[in-house]
Amino acid sequence: MSKTTKAINLALQGGGAHGAFTWGVLDHILEDGRLSIAGVSGTSAGAMNAVALADGYTRDGPDGARAALDYFWRCMSKSAQQSPLQRTPMDRLTGNWGLENNPFYHFMNALSGVASPYQLNPMNINPLRDLVEESIDFEMVRKCTAFKLFISATNVETGKVKVFPRDKLTSDMVMASACLPSLYQAVEIDGVPYWDGGYMGNPSLFPLYGETETDDIVVVQINPIERKGAPRTPQEIDNRLNEISFNSSLLKELRAIDFVDRLIRDGKLSTDHYRPVRVHIMENEDALKPMGASSKMNVEWAFLTRLRDIGRDTAKAWLKTNYDAIGNKSTVDLRAMFQGIGAEHQG
Repeated sequence: MSKTTKAINLALQGGGAHGAFTWGVLDHILEDGRLSIAGVSGTSAGAMNAVALADGYTRDGPDGARAALDYFWRCMSKSAQQSPLQRTPMDRLTGNWGLENNPFYHFMNALSGVASPYQLNPMNINPLRDLVEESIDFEMVRKCTAFKLFISATNVETGKVKVFPRDKLTSDMVMASACLPSLYQAVEIDGVPYWDGGYMGNPSLFPLYGETETDDIVVVQINPIERKGAPRTPQEIDNRLNEISFNSSLLKELRAIDFVDRLIRDGKLSTDHYRPVRVHIMENEDALKPMGASSKMNVEWAFLTRLRDIGRDTAKAWLKTNYDAIGNKSTVDLRAMFQGIGAEHQG
């Protein structure tokens, strides 16, 4: 049975192990076959999913991409099997995927508050770098012409976002995109230090504007935007700070898109120079909200595959509801999303 293929751009958020949710989304999109990928912008875990996607796609199209993503996350899980960051026996019994009951988790958090990675790890040993280099062929990534690829990091010196293009991409650039300053030394590229891209672009949307044949951007969202009530425990406060900081840049870009689109609709900007952007978001806050920040460091295979399956189910349900809208209209009401922000600012 023939399928109608529609082109989309993908914007992949970072979020540690929760990036396995994005793996599931990508796996279903590649299996379903009704969407063609024109461009990908990724940050942190989203960047790792993006380069695994590009590596596999260059080798063997959609099937190769699915295999490469599976291989990358399997390697991720195997590399941490001997890590002290594991769930407690009680957490396994109760089905809690977080690590907040693991004493070593709290020890590492406390230690990072009094000593930097330069003091704790002067040799800059980074097993994650080794894993990325072993599981991703960056020569294949640089050869990928099936879609545009952009990876974001934060310039430590200027505080601005840096976007690395596919044809120059190296493992250092991906590691820069995933460099949490409390855990890793800044990654230097051409003498410039970089931190996690999530601080300034999680993910960056602007590199996709006008760069591909489609104006549809599908954001694969990991970090919940809204969470009711004030957090009270240290873990809850840390979790919410994490979510707010890593969503702030995305919200600013979405608000800018809404502003420009309204100017276009009102005839104040010419369509000869500006094109409206159709925004879509794939998310499952109901499933991801209860997991908490500590579970982003849990790379147990059972947890990763659970997240993958949630991502697959989310993508399947989203396509069933929203496929017809792609190429025609946004499926996110940005006006409703930002309604009341001005009033809150004035208060």
